[in-house]
Amino acid sequence: MKKTGNSSRVKLFDTTLRDGTQGSGVSLSVEDKLKIAVALDKLGVHYIEGGWPGSNPKDELFFKEARKLKFKQAKLTAFGSTRRKDKAAHQDPNLQAIVRVKTPAACIFGKSWDFQVIHALRATLDDNIKMVGDSVRFLKSKGLEVIYDAEHFFDGYRANAQYALATLKAASDAGANNLTLCDTNGGSLPSHIREIVQAVRSELPGASFGIHTHNDSDCAVANAVTAIEEGVSLVQGTINGYGERCGNANLISIIANLKLKLGIDCVSQDQLQWLTEVSRYVAEIANLVPNDHQPYVGVSAFAHKGGVHVSAMARHTKTYEHIDPDLVGNERRILVSELSGQSNVLLKAKEMNMDFSKNTEAVKSVIEAVKKMEQQGYQFEGAEGSFAVLVKKALGEHRTFFDLLGFSVTVEHNQGTGEIVSQATLKLKIKGEVQHTVSEGDGPVNALDNALRKALEKYYPTLKSVSLTDFKVRVVNASGGTKAKVRVLIESRDHKDEWSTVGVSENIIEASWHALVDSIEYKLLKDAVKPTKRGGKVHH
Repeated sequence: MKKTGNSSRVKLFDTTLRDGTQGSGVSLSVEDKLKIAVALDKLGVHYIEGGWPGSNPKDELFFKEARKLKFKQAKLTAFGSTRRKDKAAHQDPNLQAIVRVKTPAACIFGKSWDFQVIHALRATLDDNIKMVGDSVRFLKSKGLEVIYDAEHFFDGYRANAQYALATLKAASDAGANNLTLCDTNGGSLPSHIREIVQAVRSELPGASFGIHTHNDSDCAVANAVTAIEEGVSLVQGTINGYGERCGNANLISIIANLKLKLGIDCVSQDQLQWLTEVSRYVAEIANLVPNDHQPYVGVSAFAHKGGVHVSAMARHTKTYEHIDPDLVGNERRILVSELSGQSNVLLKAKEMNMDFSKNTEAVKSVIEAVKKMEQQGYQFEGAEGSFAVLVKKALGEHRTFFDLLGFSVTVEHNQGTGEIVSQATLKLKIKGEVQHTVSEGDGPVNALDNALRKALEKYYPTLKSVSLTDFKVRVVNASGGTKAKVRVLIESRDHKDEWSTVGVSENIIEASWHALVDSIEYKLLKDAVKPTKRGGKVHH
């Protein structure tokens, strides 16, 4: 493990609540931002950039409410720009707003690229340098810690190194606590970052530097880590890499890389184990689908599917994993598919507390069944419940809890109210008794689910604790048009567990029925249902 010599000096600066909200599809309420801020503090982030006060009412209210929170470690930070070219620093409304919200730290950005000064600010190069120095000096006079973001620094340095350095020197001479070098357009590569950081540090040897990278060339995390290896002591990023265009540097990956690869103790071991939960928590609050393949924390980050891989994993996990997933709060997953070998099936079954490793015929039976069903369009990667039912059948341990005698589903349009009404009629035989139920629902599948529960719950009361949490439909063969097969994935949960089941058919109702039945059967099988008395008889 490489040591950088600054293991306790690298500070984490999170800008999810400001830069992250500029990403497409990201919108956070004040309450959302407060919840995320609390989570970031628990994670061990040193600076939480809360927003740009004065730019909108939401950020003003956030800072007001955030002052009521008691952070254990993080410093709440207000964001803004250098003063306007026609305003004195003490009269600039942006700088006044930063002071007004009473945060211990401020982060302001200024122009480092002469092209931006001329075309974006429409100011002279000398005026811009004065704007940088005046703004930093004013905020320092108010007792704030000041982090200066040198916007477009790497582009600016490549275009005019002397001027880019002059803007940094202006901020440093005015008392800036940190000079953060920004790859604002996200076009730099690690080699560019390394060369320029080395040059800048040699020009300003006493200064403290930071790094802020964007992901337009898919190098944001690599660029940030490279800068840290070259001695910068502050790194900016967002949770899950949220941000404008292609996003910001993913702070989740940066934290894991620093802690586990470079030996930099930017967070504690306990905080590192919370990494996966924070990633998914922020995604949930932002109402964004988590990236299953996100490094370290994605649900597939430690998922193994190929038979050769899983066979090696059975001998030693290091064969196909670069870290223990538990270190970051994630978990290993063994996937079962048409690519599965014996090791996949046995390890997956072991995960589910089903060990039949000595039953060679059962293993072959399960593998053959999986491959046959996947050829029909089934997918067991994310359907552990259906896989468990399949294994029970192969082992001869499956119980038939009910028999379907028939069902019908109707969807009618009520001309008077304009509403769509769905109704399911279901006929089951449950241990010798025929049950005939009718239920309505919000759509045909919901109506069918309600009718099924209505018939079964009096025989199996534990089903009352089960709820469906997600329902997904995927087209298997799109070329079939409206005749195409569909794959229905249902996620269910009870008080203890979550599980997923799958059904496939050209008819979406039939596919949903298969997934519903597997969900119910998995619940009953895992609970080892006890018989209940009803009407003087014992029912199983």
